[in-house]
Formats: sequence, structure tokens, C-alpha cells
Amino acid sequence: MHARLSSLPVRSPSAHRVLLATFLAMALPVCATAAIDDGVPPMQTPPTLGAHTMLNQSEGEGSSPAVTSAIHTQDSGSSLLVLVAGHADNSADPTDSYDNTWKRVGEPVTYNGYDGRFNARAFIAIGAHGGKRHTVQVLKAGSPNGEITIPFIEIAHAGKLQDVAQNYPTPGVTARAANKLTRAWQGMVGGSDTTSTLLSSGTVTTTGPATLVAVWLGEAYIYNMSAVPGDGFKVIDSYLHLPPNSGVQCAVAIKQVDKAGTYSVTWNDSPAQGAILWLFAFQAP
Repeated sequence: MHARLSSLPVRSPSAHRVLLATFLAMALPVCATAAIDDGVPPMQTPPTLGAHTMLNQSEGEGSSPAVTSAIHTQDSGSSLLVLVAGHADNSADPTDSYDNTWKRVGEPVTYNGYDGRFNARAFIAIGAHGGKRHTVQVLKAGSPNGEITIPFIEIAHAGKLQDVAQNYPTPGVTARAANKLTRAWQGMVGGSDTTSTLLSSGTVTTTGPATLVAVWLGEAYIYNMSAVPGDGFKVIDSYLHLPPNSGVQCAVAIKQVDKAGTYSVTWNDSPAQGAILWLFAFQAP
């Protein structure tokens, strides 16, 4: 044993250092590259507005089921939002032509001033199936010919409802008094109602890029009105000029945001009235 060991070539300490440095130079780049590649998350497509429509049936001229116009939604990867506003005794949940599962968001909101006869409800379907001629319908068991409004909105590439705010602001005491005086004066001189009010939603908080959907549902018994959102929101669907037999007024607006933050929207509506407000924040999964 000792003779064989003595026959092996002996390397100096400096030679060992050279060999070690060469080995590390070859091995480290591979390890570093693997670590960097493993730490990079896959890129996600930010959410965006997809297809959308709004069904409006006026009072006394409705039908059951109430069915929206057909839209072309994505085969997969979208979230769907539906609002149902009208007679409270038409209490069925929405269904759709692609058999998605709908979840109600919060509790029904009852309109002020109508003895509990009208309310509004919100529903979402996350990770929905879709395709051509996609419709939503609501059975109207209580008041089949009654007024109803159903916005139907697709948010593409949205895997979750990150946050939601719902509130029901009305003009304050001072604003109501001023509006009453203005209306009285305009009535005396034969003018139209030019009163207005600012109504602000609750806030939602996002953790990244998001599609914000704001919904305005006015309460007053009037036929022609405006509802204009601020804060960078743009109206995509509205029903603000009603027939003589009335209907459920509504406006839907969206805003794309590209970073985390806290957001709200203020609506300027005229003539002045209260409104049921929702604000939804949809994000990628």
C-alpha cells in the first residue's frame, strides 16, 4: 500500500487551487441560471373588459323568462358579472346558456320609497365557461310582466373578485332643501328639473392590475336623467331615457388600473336622486 501511494504523482497546493477554481467556474453559472429561472413567476395576462350587454324590460311589458341579448364570450378564463334590478318578487337567481355556477355577492338591496317592492342583486361566475351566443336569463315568477334591468358583463382573464363595495348614498339634508327650492322655482317658470347631486361609491383595494366595474341604479320616479361617472371611469352601457310606463334606470362604467391601489368613483346625476352603487375589482388569478 505504501509503495503504490508513493508512486502516484504529487500535485502542489497551487495546482489544487487551479483545479478547484476551474471546477467552480464551470459549475456556478449553471447553478445560478437554474436558481434565477426557478424564481421567475409565469407572466399573467391582466384582466380586461370582454363582451357586455344590458337587458331592459319596461313596466307592464316584461316577459318571463327575461333573456339578455346573445354575446360572444371567451371559452374559458373569464369572470362574469350580472346585476338583476326590478320587482323583489322575481327572486330567482340568474342562469346562463353555458351552465355556469352563479354566486350572489352580498344581500339584495331594497330601493327606498317603494314599500319594499323593488330591489337589486349582484351575481358573479368565476372561471366561467363561454362561447358564441352566450345569454343570461331570469325567471319572473312573481311579476312576469314587470320592469327589470339586467346588465351582463364579461371580464376576460379575471380569475377572482379581489374586492367589492356596495353602498346607497342619497342627497344630504342641505342638498335636498336646495333641490326642493330649485324645483319649485322651475315649476313656477315652466322650466325643466336641472337639479343634480354627487354620489360616491365605497372603496375597493387591489393588489395589482385590475378591471374596475361600477354600477349606478337610480331610485327616483323620473323618465329622463343623466349619470356621469368621474375618476377616469367610462360608461359602457346605460338605460337613462325611460318610456312613459317606466323602467329600472341603470348605468355601468369601467376603469382599467395597472397597479395596486385603493379606488372609488363619484357619479354626477341629474335630476338629483339617490342611487344604489356597486364597485367591483376583478384581477387575474
